[in-house]
Amino acid sequence: MSGKDEAELSRLMRAAIAGDERAYADFLHRIAALVRGFARRKIVQGGVDPEDVVQETLLAIHVKRHTWRQDAPVLPWVYAIARFKLIDAFRRRGRRIEIDVDDIAETFAEPETETVSERDINRALDGLSPAQRSVVSAVSVEGRSIGETAAKFGISETAVRVSLHRVLAAIA
Repeated sequence: MSGKDEAELSRLMRAAIAGDERAYADFLHRIAALVRGFARRKIVQGGVDPEDVVQETLLAIHVKRHTWRQDAPVLPWVYAIARFKLIDAFRRRGRRIEIDVDDIAETFAEPETETVSERDINRALDGLSPAQRSVVSAVSVEGRSIGETAAKFGISETAVRVSLHRVLAAIA
């Protein structure tokens, strides 16, 4: 890019900061083309979309435009932002795990007859006394209140609460 183009971009950015919307739109349009070319040259492998880098860069320019020193050339500032956004995109790609659905399709082909939580609950209930199991079943499964459960089994409400507390302590 020539010095004349650099000067024009700097002029557009100064006008944009001063509130000239048309200059800002022109600036962003020109910068988008430059950043797009930069991103395409730097991305040699798949996994990072150059358009994502362009959009992230334009957004950062918009948010941080007040940080540009107006006495400095604008392109080094723009390319620094683009470089950081490209690095961020590569980092995100590195954290992303891609799984081929066909490779794991057999894993989910047959539904389990019992879910993990059902298994855990059944295992915990198996360790209870018949009286405790009856109280838990009445309150948790049948939806009875403490008073209704006490009346059903002919025990006090306090005994129902104590039984539930002991069951929860045993399960935890």
